[in-house]
Amino acid sequence: MKLKLFVLLAVLVFVALPASAQGTGSGNWTYSGIGLGLAVAGAAIGQSKVAAAVAEGIARNPAARPGIQLALFLGLAFIESLVLFIWLGLLFLAK
Repeated sequence: MKLKLFVLLAVLVFVALPASAQGTGSGNWTYSGIGLGLAVAGAAIGQSKVAAAVAEGIARNPAARPGIQLALFLGLAFIESLVLFIWLGLLFLAK
């Protein structure tokens, strides 16, 4: 897992360096794109962990399904809203 994270970060650095050296002068969109990509990746990891925990919880206790499903939908909505807030923040910072 740590090797995958290291490779991902290395690829992001090597892609961002030439793009940031070009000097387009129209804001800092390269870093905003990297930040949004990291936010989406983190949200995807979080959502997959939530879904796995819900599946395990329902498998252990099927009678608790309605309460677990409510917590699932609330958790997924909060994770998605964080990505949208990050997207808006990066959009305004890049201008």
